[in-house]
Amino acid sequence: MPNLRAIETFVKALEGGSIASAARQLGMTPAAASQNIARLERELGVRLLTRTTRQIALTEAGEHYLARVAPVLGELEKAQSDLSLLHGELQGRLRIACMAAFGRHVLAPLLPAFAARHPKLALELLNVDRQVDVLKEDVDVSLRYRDVLEPGMAVRHLVAVPRRLYAAPAYLQAHGVPRTAEDLLQHRCLLYRREVDGRLMRWPFSSGGQRADPPLHIAAIANDIDVLVAMAEAGAGITWAGFFLVHEQVRQGRLVHLPMPETRVGDPGLQFEEEPLDFFACFRDRQYVPAKVRALVDYLLEALPVLPQLQLPPAPDQ
Repeated sequence: MPNLRAIETFVKALEGGSIASAARQLGMTPAAASQNIARLERELGVRLLTRTTRQIALTEAGEHYLARVAPVLGELEKAQSDLSLLHGELQGRLRIACMAAFGRHVLAPLLPAFAARHPKLALELLNVDRQVDVLKEDVDVSLRYRDVLEPGMAVRHLVAVPRRLYAAPAYLQAHGVPRTAEDLLQHRCLLYRREVDGRLMRWPFSSGGQRADPPLHIAAIANDIDVLVAMAEAGAGITWAGFFLVHEQVRQGRLVHLPMPETRVGDPGLQFEEEPLDFFACFRDRQYVPAKVRALVDYLLEALPVLPQLQLPPAPDQ
């Protein structure tokens, strides 16, 4: 009977698109992964893959074999994950992909306490704003905000983060304080370019109940929201950011919130709507969520609502 590790290598290579990807997922060298697949082919007496320097492809026999063994391997992985709960301890690696700023400011400070609850789990954090291929990169759970949710994945809402306009007192002293959405068009605006698709994150203007995209005076664009916050703090202009990015600056008076008038239903004039930033946990399998992933999501649902950097101050912050 073929070696289970060899079968696992074969399946992971197809999921990840290369033998090197399978090797990374299984913690072995590419040479060892290639030898595993070659051994499997010898034991079965058929060629499963055709290989080039850049990619692999299934043979007809490989397609039939993959269709049979991939579901079985998936069930074994699920059984192993759930069995760990019977012994009261989660084990193995938990690879989390997270939007960079949220990972840096929110998730990373929470992970030590989660790790202390589950000392046999090995945590790995992939902190990136690009689109993550959860299969090729062997990601267990991805944390993303609504605008860049990955299609075809099951999701669970985690938290709604307050998101507002902020500027430095020095900037406001030099350029005046915008009081309305129309006023914003005359100010220096700092905009975020999404790395996932290269598009600018447009500010939430509306007019007459419809989304609007008025011309802004764009002073700077960056693909790192922390850069824009730093520029705003230095007096470069106004930024639109989640409160978790600016809570310390607001507390110390280095940035102030710029409140816009509340949207009036039926008002044809330009409005600015303070939309929250909704974060979700994304799973690659709609039918089954491993125990280690369920444990992380349950922990985040418990921890996120009480984080001070996700709660607006009760009093006006300017």
